[in-house]
Amino acid sequence: MQFTASYDAIKDFTPIGMIGATPNVLAVNASVPASTVDEFIQYVKANPGKVSYGSAGAGSLTHMTMELFKQETGTIMVHIPYRGIAPAITDLIGGQTQAMFPGLAAALPHLRSGRMRALAVTGKERSAQLKEVPTMEEVGFKGFDAMQWYGSVGPAGMPADIVRRLNETQVAVLKSPDLAEKLAGEAVEPWPMTPDQFGQYIASEIARWSALAKARGIRLDE
Repeated sequence: MQFTASYDAIKDFTPIGMIGATPNVLAVNASVPASTVDEFIQYVKANPGKVSYGSAGAGSLTHMTMELFKQETGTIMVHIPYRGIAPAITDLIGGQTQAMFPGLAAALPHLRSGRMRALAVTGKERSAQLKEVPTMEEVGFKGFDAMQWYGSVGPAGMPADIVRRLNETQVAVLKSPDLAEKLAGEAVEPWPMTPDQFGQYIASEIARWSALAKARGIRLDE
């Protein structure tokens, strides 16, 4: 059956503000003979249907980001959905799958240990945690902006003055050096927005990922 949410992500909530975002990283098992995105594309095209990628589950951002990659590159890979990011990473490290687009925070310890290799990160700028790794845009994928983001919302119909005060407080807290340090430890960059900006961002994210899901025939009951 087709999954249907019991709520409307736009109508049932009031956007308060964005907290921050972290990139996804195109990571491959250390045994994969590719050290660049182009080499990985060539490897996958030379082995159509034989390369598998893991995700945190059908419809998760790790799944959708790789489907965007497949659409952009015309490559064929087998999707292996897991129940969460931890088992997906375990099997990537173990070689049961060859690639994945995990969030940077989850991938960092394994990238630093050499058990997986980073080829590129999503987002408009390189990550401070992986300064030597290019963005997808740098290697030729304009607009490849798939970020794991975190924000705050309230119930629908919140009074505008309360939303404004909450947003101002949140923005002030995000400027705290202590919080910035803690967020950096999770590979999250503060990304403050006004309530209107955050609402527009949510709507744009829903629109573009819904369009991709429709184009790729993605269902949550895979």
